[in-house]
Amino acid sequence: MYHLSLQGATSKSDIYIGAGIFSQTARHVAEKFKPTRIHVVTDSNVAPLYLKQLCAEFPLNITTSVIPAGEEYKNLDTVAGLYADFSEAELTRSDLVIALGGGVVGDITGFAAATYLRGIHVCQIPTTLLAQVDSSVGGKTAVDLPQGKNLVGAFYQPELVMIDTDILTTLPEHIFNDGMAEVIKYGFISNPEIIDLISAPDFKQNMERIVYECVQIKRDVVQADERDTGLRMILNFGHTIGHGAEKVGHFTELSHGQAVAIGMVQAAKLAVKLGETDLVEQITSICQAHGLPTEVPYPMEDIYTAMLHDKKRAADSINFILVHPMGKANIHPIPLEQLHQLVTGE
Repeated sequence: MYHLSLQGATSKSDIYIGAGIFSQTARHVAEKFKPTRIHVVTDSNVAPLYLKQLCAEFPLNITTSVIPAGEEYKNLDTVAGLYADFSEAELTRSDLVIALGGGVVGDITGFAAATYLRGIHVCQIPTTLLAQVDSSVGGKTAVDLPQGKNLVGAFYQPELVMIDTDILTTLPEHIFNDGMAEVIKYGFISNPEIIDLISAPDFKQNMERIVYECVQIKRDVVQADERDTGLRMILNFGHTIGHGAEKVGHFTELSHGQAVAIGMVQAAKLAVKLGETDLVEQITSICQAHGLPTEVPYPMEDIYTAMLHDKKRAADSINFILVHPMGKANIHPIPLEQLHQLVTGE
């Protein structure tokens, strides 16, 4: 088992990574919190698998919310429903909300916890690879608007993150592959050894180490730039075009990992046009080896229009993340007019 700490501006996150640690949740909660009430938020996919088991661990009477599964439900209507559930459960600021699920559950629950009563304690138990290596750590919480992805949110650190890598063995292959896009991202922006690890035929036997390496990068970057004003932007490699593609697909046609894989390949092509290291073939081949798409399924003009609402836009430019050389990410502001020419060829 691995234990990492992330010191945020107002609280410290304790992050535990290991096989089988799901059953230790109640013990770690008791060490960290003194809640009178605990409320668990999960979704319709995860609830039948893990909700009963989690609730049985606690001596307290656990209240729950089960939201519909899917990115299309990551919106303010769902958050409003959680506020109503929190109120009915009579949660106070000394109580605890647990997010049990993938990235959508973690984002929605984190945002609801950050804003209900101006902030109540939150614990993340990520059940997908994508959430384990990325979204459950670092305190970014958000929901989508029709205008774009993650446009309403807050920085709010979970004080406890329980990452059980045994859960990964129960994931459908397409959900597992979805998370591999974020793993690949970490390899290219910071630690090429991760690419070596996941290139091994038996890499799934080493998931505890792989998850740890990714989370360690995320921890280090977030501690250096919690509010995403500088270094933390490198974690968005592949996400600018990826988020644009997700929006064009109405948040239902592409999963987040699929969109990020496409976005990383496109970012690599853009880097070549700007005279940087050519990593297109390497990124394409490792994404394809893990069942991820690499071709853009929509007109680039539509994706460019969607990118205009990206959070990384600053006035008349967008901060693009480019990798050069392998293992080093750079923040590259690109004027909108030039970006339009680069991505559409016009």
